[in-house]
Amino acid sequence: QEVLGEDKLMAILKERELKIYWGTATTGKPHVAYFVPMSKIADFLKAGCEVTILFADLHAYLDNMKAPWELLELRTRYYEHVIKAMLESIGVPLEKLKFVRGTDYQLSKEYTLDVYRLSSVVTQHDAKKAGAEVVKQVEHPLLSGLLYPGLQALDEEYLKVDAQFGGVDQRKIFTFAEKYLPSLGYAKRVHLMNPMVPGLTGSKMSSSEEESKIDLLDRKEDVKKKLKKAFCEPGNVENNGVLSFIKHVLFPLKSEFVVLREEKWGGNKTYTAYEALEKDFAEQVVHPGDLKNSVEVALNKLLDPIREKFNNPELKKLSSAAYPTPSKAKPGEKGTKNSEPEDVVPSRLDIRVGKVISVEKHPDADSLYVEKIDVGEAEPRTVVSGLVHFVPKEQLQDRLVVLLCNLKPQKMRGVESQGMVLCASSLGEPRQVEPLDPPAGCCAGERVYVEGYEGGEPDEELKPKKKIFEKLQADFRVSEDCVAQWKQRNFLTKLGTVSCKSLKGGSIS
Repeated sequence: QEVLGEDKLMAILKERELKIYWGTATTGKPHVAYFVPMSKIADFLKAGCEVTILFADLHAYLDNMKAPWELLELRTRYYEHVIKAMLESIGVPLEKLKFVRGTDYQLSKEYTLDVYRLSSVVTQHDAKKAGAEVVKQVEHPLLSGLLYPGLQALDEEYLKVDAQFGGVDQRKIFTFAEKYLPSLGYAKRVHLMNPMVPGLTGSKMSSSEEESKIDLLDRKEDVKKKLKKAFCEPGNVENNGVLSFIKHVLFPLKSEFVVLREEKWGGNKTYTAYEALEKDFAEQVVHPGDLKNSVEVALNKLLDPIREKFNNPELKKLSSAAYPTPSKAKPGEKGTKNSEPEDVVPSRLDIRVGKVISVEKHPDADSLYVEKIDVGEAEPRTVVSGLVHFVPKEQLQDRLVVLLCNLKPQKMRGVESQGMVLCASSLGEPRQVEPLDPPAGCCAGERVYVEGYEGGEPDEELKPKKKIFEKLQADFRVSEDCVAQWKQRNFLTKLGTVSCKSLKGGSIS
């Protein structure tokens, strides 16, 4: 999708073949979107490049401990087996590849000293910004997540490569590496980026979001079930994970795609250009059901060799040890420490459009407003908000806001608050705060939901000890288009998206 440093790339190719690496943090199980970089790795090898694959085990631990230390070795072994099985599935010769683990060299004296040297020149702002798209963002980030981009930059030097290849979501880390490696006396590298494949639900395909992805070891019936539920609206080519998978995986691998359908609907049709398929889908010549069935057949052909490889007892054992299922409580036991974790989903939050009826300064706190907010109930709610230093009183009066309504009422300096006004805030200093804006024309009391979670009843009251809101809020973000999102899924009302005025990339609280 994008190349940074194309002139340098061309200069190297005049003299010799390119040395390039692709890295993957060994966190959640790899899914079918990994075929996108794998097919490009096949291209690099065909073009004569020297390719290194890095299993970034230390990165996996640093990223908010997505891989617990005790599971790190097991997950790295799992990744090694599954990535090699994927490459074999698409006909990539493994003997031409070099496989490296991060901890093979990242714990050396020289590398560790370079991490310290880098930390003496990198600002906290730049480290946080670099990891914004990759490292899990939380309100109180661990120092480990700030170290992550620096390690990825140093990998380029220690793997002795000319270029790094990764998803376009890595762009900020790549530009960070280009800025800071020269400050240690190391060369700036070339960066190549593949597009991100939308998940089956329309947002980015993610290991942590079960419904959005097809696991490489999913059974055929699971593939069918997930594709059946996938977002694939007739004629809609935007954020269509099914079409995207054809474009970025199946076409590059096979140079064609066959739509399978009954004779009465025109019979099978072979496309040799993706654009022709997209045009037919947009014009509703190709039906979503036929498209899904055809992808299912093509995908199972890719997955069959991987499933077969993992059918042996040793790899089955490795898979279950690397990704243990949470223990369930024994019959008759309730609330034990080992019981199944609760389903923490956005539909548990009661979020509504509210209209601010009145705004006054809190009698006992200079930084707090006391608002009366209409949320479609018999009486307006009293809400206390810390917005005095960020939003003038007159800008709140009579405006529409987004209110979380099922928090346990809490006294704030003597006044009971019956909700929370959700606001976007900037990540940098000085801090800026903007209340979220429902779409124009909304009425007080309208439900605000997260895309894909329209169903489900909200909890009557969120229990403070369970921290349901806090767990979900860790993944609240404002997109580059100023749209409020949870895990890259939009906050919506029936009239459209919830947004803020200007705080791109901000957090929401």
